[in-house]
Amino acid sequence: MDDQRLDKWLWCARFYKTRTLAQDAIKAGHVSVDGQRTKPSKLLVPGQQLSIRRPPFEFHVEVLAIAKQRLSAPLAQALYRESEASRIERERLAEQLRLSAVREELGPGKLDRRDRRERASLKRRADPSPATSWEE
Repeated sequence: MDDQRLDKWLWCARFYKTRTLAQDAIKAGHVSVDGQRTKPSKLLVPGQQLSIRRPPFEFHVEVLAIAKQRLSAPLAQALYRESEASRIERERLAEQLRLSAVREELGPGKLDRRDRRERASLKRRADPSPATSWEE
């Protein structure tokens, strides 16, 4: 086996949970082969470069091998090699997201009525949905 469909390879390499999700991502333009937008039926061969956007992360990988079936996660990682720049950028972004996450301090036990109302009002104020004309 020296080539494989792009959607099947993405599924085998565990970038997507199902082939349908892989096909949808390819059709939406989130996956490119050697810098070109492509179709799910594109045949991959080892040595090709892939760019895979799974927001908020982007992977730049080189295809090293083809698998005839889906593999366990450690074995699936042997199918590709991620570029060093891509890995560093992903780790930097993951750290930024981790540090910017809002954490709620939970006290002992269940929230009382006043605390629940205060939390609900904070969530409503943080809602980015646009105001309608009748609310203004």
